[in-house]
Amino acid sequence: MEFTKRLRPLIVRGEVKCTVRIWRGPHVKVGGHYKLADGFIKVKSIRQITIGDITPVIAKRSGFSGVVELLKVAKHGPGENVYLIDFEYYGEK
Repeated sequence: MEFTKRLRPLIVRGEVKCTVRIWRGPHVKVGGHYKLADGFIKVKSIRQITIGDITPVIAKRSGFSGVVELLKVAKHGPGENVYLIDFEYYGEK
């Protein structure tokens, strides 16, 4: 799972612990480990939501100033399914 450069230090410091992705289907699984910096993130949960479920609180928890900014980054390819993914970073802090 890839993250925009500006989010990576926030994730490593533990300030961002969730992400919203718009995919055709889930690209990660609960318990999966995904390389990031000198460590990895471990997916704690993934659930399908709607675009309408994305609140300013979720946007801020994901490292964005608001829903519009989040949506500009969340879509990866032609997918239409929205996923809220909670994770934990393990590694250098």
